[in-house]
Amino acid sequence: MQVTGKVVVVTGGANGIGKAMCEAFHRAGAAKVVVADIDPAGSRAVATPIGGAAFKCDVGKEKDILHVIEETENQFGPIALFCSNAGIGGGFDPLSSNAGGTSDEPWSRSWAVHVMAHVYAARHLIPRMKARGGGYFLNTISAAGLLSQVGSPAYSTTKHAAVGFAENLAISHKDDGIKVSILCPQGVDTAMLRSIPKGPQSGDGDLTPEQVAQDVLAGLEQETFVILPHPQVLGYMRKKTENYDRWIAGMAKIQAKMREAYGKS
Repeated sequence: MQVTGKVVVVTGGANGIGKAMCEAFHRAGAAKVVVADIDPAGSRAVATPIGGAAFKCDVGKEKDILHVIEETENQFGPIALFCSNAGIGGGFDPLSSNAGGTSDEPWSRSWAVHVMAHVYAARHLIPRMKARGGGYFLNTISAAGLLSQVGSPAYSTTKHAAVGFAENLAISHKDDGIKVSILCPQGVDTAMLRSIPKGPQSGDGDLTPEQVAQDVLAGLEQETFVILPHPQVLGYMRKKTENYDRWIAGMAKIQAKMREAYGKS
């Protein structure tokens, strides 16, 4: 897919990977880039220099996503590419003594943002895309959805669920001309990464959001399902599936080291 001349929506577009993608799509010639974010001032700050449009949007609320879709298509035309990019880093606690946690809050919020946001986008865009013969979804997930995330069961679990939904989305609507890619980086130098304890997600180096955005453009051009800015992730996936018991034992060792380091800080 080429974004030239296309209408593109990016959720979580006010900063980090989302901001970099908005700017990259603009440079690539997108007809209109819609910046949707829970922070309206941040959305406007990104949208204004690139001639884009800004919408306030809490992606965990179906009505907000529907509003962005309807207003975008009413004002600018059919959405060719919807980037469901918004994410949160809550629930990280390497010292937690129970993977089930003590509260539903981090689970419910992570589920809303990391899973249902993708579902809502598909729910309201699929009929429109089918009617016009196709479209594209780019869902920002994380390498955590393919591997795991030490220190945050809620993050890891919902990211795995997001991969499962994206697979089903791609399978169910391939014959409708609807394409799907998932973006699964490890460490990216964003405010979200800096807000959590340092862990194995940064073991292969933290990429800049701008580097990731370039990988997105390349992945969309190739129309590949899995976009891996850190190519090492493919090898880790292979090791995981080759010997799950060995992989779990290795991850447990990493968690033990994290707990030791975090406990001393």
